[in-house]
Amino acid sequence: MATTCFRGVDWIVGWNEGRQDHVYLKGADLAFSGNEITYVGKQYDGDCDVTIPGSGLCLMPGLVDIHAHPASEVYYRGLREDHCVPEHYMTGLFERSCAFDIDAEDLKFGAEVSYADLLRSGVTSLVDITYPFPGWRDVIERSGLRVFAAPGFNTSHWRRDNAHELKYSNDPGKGQADFEAALALIDELVAHPSGRLSGVVSPVQIDNNTPEMLAESHAAARKRGLPWTTHVSQAVLEVHVMIGRHGITPLKYLDELGLLGRGTILGHALFLDDNSWIRWHAKQDLALLGDSGTAVAHCPTPFMRYGIMLEHFSRYREAGVVLGIGTDTLPHNMLEDLRYAAIMGRMASRDGLNASTGEVFHAGTAGGARALMRDDLGKLSAGAKADIVAIDLNHPLMRPGRDPLKALIHSAAERAVKDVWVDGQQVVRDHEVLTLDYDAAVSRLDEGQARMLATAPRNDYAGRTDQEIVPLSFELVD
Repeated sequence: MATTCFRGVDWIVGWNEGRQDHVYLKGADLAFSGNEITYVGKQYDGDCDVTIPGSGLCLMPGLVDIHAHPASEVYYRGLREDHCVPEHYMTGLFERSCAFDIDAEDLKFGAEVSYADLLRSGVTSLVDITYPFPGWRDVIERSGLRVFAAPGFNTSHWRRDNAHELKYSNDPGKGQADFEAALALIDELVAHPSGRLSGVVSPVQIDNNTPEMLAESHAAARKRGLPWTTHVSQAVLEVHVMIGRHGITPLKYLDELGLLGRGTILGHALFLDDNSWIRWHAKQDLALLGDSGTAVAHCPTPFMRYGIMLEHFSRYREAGVVLGIGTDTLPHNMLEDLRYAAIMGRMASRDGLNASTGEVFHAGTAGGARALMRDDLGKLSAGAKADIVAIDLNHPLMRPGRDPLKALIHSAAERAVKDVWVDGQQVVRDHEVLTLDYDAAVSRLDEGQARMLATAPRNDYAGRTDQEIVPLSFELVD
C-alpha cells in the first residue's frame, strides 16, 4: 500500500481529540496510506512513496454535505431564485413540485454537473436524497464521491387545486413498493467493493408518509446501523397540516413515534413551536431535539431566498442539537452555504459573535460526520479516512493569509480549492474534476430544462406557463 506524504504544509486544519474540535497546525506534515490518514503533526519520519510539497497549501478535511438534491435542483436555475408564493408563506416548494416534471432521463446529467460542482467546493461526503432514476448508480460510482444514497419514497404526494391550499393524494401501495426498492438499492451500495458507498433510509417528507411507514423505515435503518432522514418543519403549511392532523407539532409527533435520537437527521427543522412564523404554545421542540441528540441538516440557501432563516444557529448548538450543513439546492457550493450559515446565524440572533467561522466549519465537517454516525470522517487525524482538500494559499482571494478558513469561506470559496482526495484517491487536480465529464453533462441541461418547463401548463392548477408562474427578471420585449 503506497504512502503519500505532504511535507512542510503551511497550514493544516487538524483535529484535537481532547477538545473534539479542529485546530490549526503550521509547517506540519500529513501522511496517508491507502484510504486512511496515518500521521498529522510535525516532522513525519515514516515511509513515503509519494511526496507532495506543502508550501502554499492549506489542508483541510473534506466537507460533509448531509442534505442535497443534486440531480433535480440544477434544472431550476433561473426559476427558483425569486420564486416565492405569498399564499404559502413565501415558500415556492409546493408550487414547483406540483407544476414541473423533470424527465427521468435528464436527471443523470443534472447529477453529473452537481457532483462535479460539489467536489470543486471541497465536498467529499454527500447525502443525495432523490427518487431513483436511470443512470443514478453509474454516476455515483464514477464520481469518486463518498455517497450516502438516500433513495426516496412516500405514501402520498402533494397536489394543488388553488393558490392557497396544499392537498394530498394517497398511494400507500406505491409507497411500500418504493420503500422496498430503496432498501434493496441501499443494501447493494453498502456491499459495493469500493467501500465508499453507503445509504440513508429516507421517507422524503413527514407529511407525505403514514406513521406506519415512518416507523417501519426507521426500524429498517436501525437494523442496518444506518442513518434515517426526512424533511420536517420545513414549511409553515406543513406545520399547520401536521397540527391539524395530530394536534401537535411535527417534531412532537416524531418524538411520540420514538423517531428522534442518534442517527436521525431532520432536513431543515426550521419552524419549531417557538419560531416567529409559528408561535405555537408548547415551546418544547428545541429541547426535544437537543435532549435526544437528533441531528439537523441546516441548509440556509433555499430559505434565505424566501426571507426565512433558522432561529438560530447558536441557539440550536447550545441546546445540544447535532448541527450539520447541506447544500440542498443550486448552486451546490458547500463553501457558500457555510458562509450563509454564519451570516444568517448572526442576523437571526442579532449577535455578531454567534455562528463563528469555526462553528459553521465544524458543522460542515465533524458535525455532519457525527450526524452520519461516522467518526472517521470530517477530520484530519490518524485513523480517519483520507478525505483531504488542498487549498491554494497563493490565490489572490486567499491573501493576505492571516486566517485561511476565514479567507476561504468568506472570500475565495471554490476558486481556491486546488486538489481533492476521497478515500485516498485524487478526484480533483488543479481545480479540474478527474472523474466526471462536466462539459458534456452541462451541454444537456438546456434541453432538459426546456422539457421540464413545457410540463407546467398541464400540471399547474391554473394551466399557467413557466413565465406566468415565475416571470423573468425583466420583461422580454421585441
